Amino acid sequence: MSEDWELAEVLDLLSDEYARSILAATSVEPMSAKQLAEQCDASLPTIYRRVERLQEYDLLEERTRVDLTGSHHKMYSATLSEFSMDLEDGGYEGTIERVSRADFPGEDETDTADRFTEMWENL
Repeated sequence: MSEDWELAEVLDLLSDEYARSILAATSVEPMSAKQLAEQCDASLPTIYRRVERLQEYDLLEERTRVDLTGSHHKMYSATLSEFSMDLEDGGYEGTIERVSRADFPGEDETDTADRFTEMWENL
């Protein structure tokens, strides 16, 4: 997302209980939509709608995880580390601090065998 976000839109998004639960859960470890549905006690459509909105503001990143069986699924990880709002000179200003998560096992490996080894060791 560009930094052209509207403060009111981000506040609206962060006021949503499910969006906050998704961010909290994925700040600890990457999670699939199914895991998020269980963790947040929400339906999959609810999770997907919130995930889409969080991604619009780059507050959540998506990566693909390949299983040893060859199937793959999307995993989500929070990129939001801090949100603050200041009142100054008669106006509000919001600041978003982001982090990039690199804790998807095996993602940095270029060799397929090394990627599977790294993923296997982290199960």
